[in-house]
Amino acid sequence: MKMDLRSGYKGVVGLVFGNESSSDADSYVERLLDRISNGKLGDDRRNAIIELQAVVSENQASQLAFGAMGFPVMLSVLKEEREDVEMVRGALETLVSALTPINHGKGSSNEVQPALMNTDLLSREADSISLLLSLLEEDDFYVRYYTLQLLTALLTNSPQRLQEAILTIPRGITRLMDMLMDREVIRNEALLLLTHLTREAEEIQKIIVFEGAFEKIFSIIREEGNSDGGVVVQDCLELLNNLLRNNASNQVLLRETIGLDSLISILKLRGSAFSFTQQKTINLLSALETIRLLIKGSEADTGKDMNKQANKANLVQKKLLDHLLILSIESQWAPVAVRCAAMQCIGDLIIGDSKNRDLLASKILGEEPQVEPALNSILRIILRTSSMQEFIAADYVFKCFCEKNSDGQSMLASTLIPQPYSMSHATLEEDINMSFGSMLLHGLTLGENSGDLEICCRAASVLSHILKDNLPCKERVLRIEIEPPMQSLGAPEPLLHRMVKYSALASSMKGKDGKSITSANSYTEVIILKLLITWLADCPSAVQCFLDARPHLTYLLELVSNLSETVCIRGFAAVILGECVIYNKSTDNGKDAYAIVDAISQKVGLSSYFLKFDEMKKSFAFASVESSMTRKSFARSSAASMADIEDVDENDLSEKKSPDHPILSSVLDSYFVNFVKKLEADIREQIVDVYSQPKIKVAVVPAELEQKSGESDGEYVKRLKTFVEKQCSEIQDLLVRNATLAEDLAKTSGGSRSLESDQRVSGASERVQMEKLRREFQEASQRLVNLQAEKAKVESEAEMYRNLAGKIEADLRSLSDAYNSLEQSNIQMENELKALRKGGPSTFPDVEAIKAEAREEAQKESEGELNDLLVCLGQEQSKVERLTARLLELGEDVDKLLEGIGDEAGAGEDDEDDDDDDAE
Repeated sequence: MKMDLRSGYKGVVGLVFGNESSSDADSYVERLLDRISNGKLGDDRRNAIIELQAVVSENQASQLAFGAMGFPVMLSVLKEEREDVEMVRGALETLVSALTPINHGKGSSNEVQPALMNTDLLSREADSISLLLSLLEEDDFYVRYYTLQLLTALLTNSPQRLQEAILTIPRGITRLMDMLMDREVIRNEALLLLTHLTREAEEIQKIIVFEGAFEKIFSIIREEGNSDGGVVVQDCLELLNNLLRNNASNQVLLRETIGLDSLISILKLRGSAFSFTQQKTINLLSALETIRLLIKGSEADTGKDMNKQANKANLVQKKLLDHLLILSIESQWAPVAVRCAAMQCIGDLIIGDSKNRDLLASKILGEEPQVEPALNSILRIILRTSSMQEFIAADYVFKCFCEKNSDGQSMLASTLIPQPYSMSHATLEEDINMSFGSMLLHGLTLGENSGDLEICCRAASVLSHILKDNLPCKERVLRIEIEPPMQSLGAPEPLLHRMVKYSALASSMKGKDGKSITSANSYTEVIILKLLITWLADCPSAVQCFLDARPHLTYLLELVSNLSETVCIRGFAAVILGECVIYNKSTDNGKDAYAIVDAISQKVGLSSYFLKFDEMKKSFAFASVESSMTRKSFARSSAASMADIEDVDENDLSEKKSPDHPILSSVLDSYFVNFVKKLEADIREQIVDVYSQPKIKVAVVPAELEQKSGESDGEYVKRLKTFVEKQCSEIQDLLVRNATLAEDLAKTSGGSRSLESDQRVSGASERVQMEKLRREFQEASQRLVNLQAEKAKVESEAEMYRNLAGKIEADLRSLSDAYNSLEQSNIQMENELKALRKGGPSTFPDVEAIKAEAREEAQKESEGELNDLLVCLGQEQSKVERLTARLLELGEDVDKLLEGIGDEAGAGEDDEDDDDDDAE
């Protein structure tokens, strides 16, 4: 097999590089290998191996040629010539060169890669992995160094094969772990090797941890200077993350053995706090990723919650929250990526944990006299930051704080107190002394131009978290009224109305092609609409307030049918209209549920309206519910420059092609998406129900009902009768039309036909007839089902009685057999008696008398049993007769059902008669 593989390998050489050049490379490599294998002089062999290493490292054809014939020679040197250190070094260095890609420029993606092929060949060589691991125990520095490089190259290209081999080799992992205590260069290579080795292999992760990996990792990190260290700290943290990711047992071991103090100390800022190099930034991001892995627990762990809570409690006890607040808020000179990662850790730390939420709410930041609560500082970041990712991260903190936290929501809502116009329109730089609610209202009421509108939308996102699933907060905020700039401009307006106004303002700030003039406006309108959806949900008073202004309904109807708007905006407008139906408790004409449905029907069309939901669910925002805040692992290969770190998330957002702004995939979380999908089902059902049962009310008495002057009572009654008949006919037609239309809509879920075209169909009478025929068909089908069920029941009873008759027949046969046996016994006894009489004097008792007495007793017993059986047969016969009559009514052939029963019974009786005759 090996020979076939190598011969094919030589064919690849000729195919890729041409026969002439490959032939030259083959012959030259072959000569050098021959000198190494068969040379008599040690210096000549060493020179040959040096030359071989040089050509293999520079020429792809030589790499291919070496792969075809050189591995056995090199492995033989490593096995048999351990004493010759220079030869072993040369062999290892040559093998490393053979496995290292040569990049002379960008080649074709389909071009053969000799290094990859050589890696595969070497990993297939018998005992090659165990041989390399044994070399780690050699004293020579370069032997250990090249061996680690060789193992890393093998692991990079053939990870599974190497992982399996290492697990089967005794003390294989132990030897690798010992390299962490070696000289610095060896240690660093061992770190890279272990990082590759632990990415997917859970068994290797556990073994490495039991070999003391945690102690060695943190020891190296401390030696290197924690976050101020170089790339070695990054490698250590990457290895640590591999060991902890989705591995509950390793997380428990870390927590209960060396503790989390060493991890927390990495987050401490030392020396010049303003100095954030590229490497320090990556180190901090890697440490924050470790923190997040511990907070999230393990997805594969059945006791996930217990382990996660234990991790959280331990981290909070070590004052993790203070360090995260310093990194995310107080150190505003820190890179944006670090601040965002720290805020996301804060959100993960407090979500679902009342103690941690309260702890965050109690934190005070800053120095006297400029001190304020931490939540105020986070809100200020939301309103002021120029970074989209920082806004998303800070908004995530409020989302986690308000999640299932009614007390926290009420606390924040209680601070929402309107300020005088002069103060509410102060600049954002003057808000340091404002309460949380005043600052939030300040942001909500700025919206007269594009820049202020973006601030308003960010504040609206925070307000939606405060109101989510909290009816008291919704009612409280509903009572807030915003004063106009001047008293002469009108009365104060509710905050809800101001939000609708700003949504319409964002919609108007678009060009003729429907695209936003600024990037912010493309998502501003969606976030404000999200606030309205959250606010109106399960809150009839908010729906009433929304409908108090007639233009609001008109605006939504236009928004739904405006094709220049994005699919997401049209869908959200449709959801708000649906909420105005299902949460509508109004009885006023023009504002009740029927009026809203009628307006949708007239302006949009129900089929077209329902179609907006289907389009929205297929949009980018709904298809990408995974948060865009998921950070990349900062390995050496993924951290090229400081610019990459700063812009990594922004670039990810810009690369996604969609008419909806990419930020929506972060703001519209999975909870909100699922909530809207559930709301859609309720909206469909309620609208169909309202439309199929129209409201029939006469607000004004028609003139036809008034008796005209000079009109006799008889004519008045006759005219009234005609009017009523006409109204009844029209009402009946309307009910049939609505019921049919509602059924069609429910089945098609917003098909392609519009409601207007259905209303224009002139065959109303045909629909009535079809409806009548359909109902008759349904009734006939139901009757048929009932008859079939009854027939099945009768057949079941007939089968039961048939089985009972068979049982009685068997009993009769058994009795007849017993009687025949008794007769035979009697005859036998008579014969014996006659024989005895012939043989001696008449000294025996009167056998005839005894026989007559016995026969009389048997006859009585038999007659009693026969009478009982005849009574049973009589009862069963009457049942069979009733059953027969019922079967005849159902059209069954009774004779066919009873065929064979009578014959069998008759045959049985004939047999009994014959037996009786024989007995006599």
